[in-house]
Amino acid sequence: MKDSHKIYNTAVEATLEVIGGKWKPVILFHLTFGKKRNNELKNLIPAITQKMLSQQLRELQEEGVILRTSYNQVPPKVEYELTDYGWSLKEILHLMCRWGDSHLERKYGGRATVLANPELGDKNDI
Repeated sequence: MKDSHKIYNTAVEATLEVIGGKWKPVILFHLTFGKKRNNELKNLIPAITQKMLSQQLRELQEEGVILRTSYNQVPPKVEYELTDYGWSLKEILHLMCRWGDSHLERKYGGRATVLANPELGDKNDI
């Protein structure tokens, strides 16, 4: 069956169709710092269930933004990394992180804690 013509009110909708939701941007953000194994992602995002992590990784892989590499060894080893297409999201993900930091400071002052706060470098470096 041929896909019907898709209509969007704005291209933001198309972006959110790929990376929208609670967990996909967080997963992608962590992958901007390099390859990660399933357990590494689970440790970086402790609130996500294993089932949800697997589902989100599968959906991101289907969209072509992450690559899943399975190594034929015992015990099994699987790594996830951004594809070239996925790397095109780095700037927006890091800008979202910076905006979030500013928002937390504005809204909560010093009364909010960010557990994973990697060095993003100068905003002109991305």
